[in-house]
Amino acid sequence: MKYCAKCGTQLFDEAVVCVKCGCPVENSSQFTPQTPTPEQNANFFTPQPPYIQETGVTKAAKIFMIIGTVVMALYTCCIGLAWCLPMTISYWNKIKRGEPITTGFKICSLLFVNTIAGILMLCDSNH
Repeated sequence: MKYCAKCGTQLFDEAVVCVKCGCPVENSSQFTPQTPTPEQNANFFTPQPPYIQETGVTKAAKIFMIIGTVVMALYTCCIGLAWCLPMTISYWNKIKRGEPITTGFKICSLLFVNTIAGILMLCDSNH
């Protein structure tokens, strides 16, 4: 068996091109993986900053999402947690990763979790 010199994929002996990366295959059957430089390792493990910074409106919306979740859990005997908790966690994760918040999500938060949080999300121009 041969191995691709670029990606290390195991290939048939008759292979001329790597099926994974598409580079031409040499006749050697030894694979020597390329070790990344320390700079490449540092860049790989360095967390990327979020694209959108968290604002005061975002923090207030997060707090009201928590309050809405707790109130809904008490008011509906924990039945409301079926939709409030996943929406709150999703909102926190999207803010943490810097992902955009869709208008549909904001309106659903307004209707089903907390009215004030939904209004704050709709007014937040950064998301």
